[in-house]
Amino acid sequence: MKRKDFIKLSASAAAFLGLSMNSSAEEIEQKLLTQQHNGSAFDLASDPIKTVRIGIVGMGNRGSGLLEMFDWMIAEGHAEVRGLADIVEKKCLKGAQYLQDHQVKPPSLYTKGEEDWKNMVKKENIDLLIVCTPWSMHAEMCKYAMQQGVHVATEVPAALTLDEMHELIAISEATGVHCMMLENCCFNDEELFVLNMIKEGVFGELTHAECAYLHDLRMHLINESYYENQWRLREHSKRNGNLYPTHGIGPVAMYMDITRGDTFDRLVSMSSIERGLSAALKTKNREMKIPCGDVNTTLIQTKKGKSIMVQFDVHSGRPYSRINQVVGTGAVHEGYPSRLYLNKEISWGGHQWLNDEEYGEMREKYRHPIWKKLEGEAAKKKMGHGGMDFIMMYRLVRCLNQGLPLDINVYESMLWSSIAPLSELSVSNNNAPVPIPDFTGGLWKREAQHPVFRVV
Repeated sequence: MKRKDFIKLSASAAAFLGLSMNSSAEEIEQKLLTQQHNGSAFDLASDPIKTVRIGIVGMGNRGSGLLEMFDWMIAEGHAEVRGLADIVEKKCLKGAQYLQDHQVKPPSLYTKGEEDWKNMVKKENIDLLIVCTPWSMHAEMCKYAMQQGVHVATEVPAALTLDEMHELIAISEATGVHCMMLENCCFNDEELFVLNMIKEGVFGELTHAECAYLHDLRMHLINESYYENQWRLREHSKRNGNLYPTHGIGPVAMYMDITRGDTFDRLVSMSSIERGLSAALKTKNREMKIPCGDVNTTLIQTKKGKSIMVQFDVHSGRPYSRINQVVGTGAVHEGYPSRLYLNKEISWGGHQWLNDEEYGEMREKYRHPIWKKLEGEAAKKKMGHGGMDFIMMYRLVRCLNQGLPLDINVYESMLWSSIAPLSELSVSNNNAPVPIPDFTGGLWKREAQHPVFRVV
């Protein structure tokens, strides 16, 4: 990286780095690369918790949806919801009403202002806080919970700034308390099918992957009631980059053994012009400056030379996709729809995806054991994004029940989240290459199988 290319910082990039806009190139590079952690929370295992006592803060769209994932675990005695917190009382009341059919003791409700959730953490003797609030609140809530000795699982992203990310890792290492990002796409049937094929050698050596979050959210963003106080629209009004990378990059990081034998090295990011969200706002007779480009494309290279493309687009009218393309020496997979190519021999042509019968045989043979075990329960959770929300919450609770390391640790949570501010830094500096910090203190060099294959 040429230091002269890293002189100018935009206000947003400076804020994400915790620096001033006049910081020198040396200060920027030091900020990105010199903060170290000891890796002690990588395989963190707490004492087993027979019944995990849960508090949920943020009972809007996401919090109310995740609440419904606990029915079976409550019935089995694995979990109990002790408290619900939200500044809108009716949302907590709705959650409490839902629990009436599944839990004998009703949860306590905390609705008296923006700080009342802290009383839930202090008073309810909870083991796990689930954070489902706007992005800007995640880091503060994770920090507070861990300082009280409470495990925390937060919606994506885990934090917004590098300072927040480093601080959350330091607290987890110091307290021995879990901090997990709830990246549900890592637990989807298709992604775990691909991961299992990779583990079993079908793909040979991986060389490249492409992933994304392509989701037409224009009406969600401009609707005045969907996101409380339109908090998500405000993010697009002040930032430009890949604001939501983890749905795509999380599964790809698992495929490529990121933090378990390889890690991200650097990225370059570029945003298109913005048109889609502004046009949607005009249909409501609204004008707002939107710096966030319609499409952001970020390229990542790993320490071992693999390449990854990550895209972000919630402004355009297009079908939903996470792309989920994986390229290896032995096979290629692409999602939406899921299809598979086996590279059996070098040839002049005949490059055809497997037909439906051949694909079905591979899907059955390499289906991840988690889905084989829990498909019946997951299928009942139609609101759980096809079942992956249930699988995610089941794994989280059962690992805590048994005192096992969680499937996504604090280092991975922060590394995946860091793609957002780092992409903004690259965009604001004319698409300059940006080094990606090592959050593990060098522990990424240790090869290890992903814990999602552990039976719980």
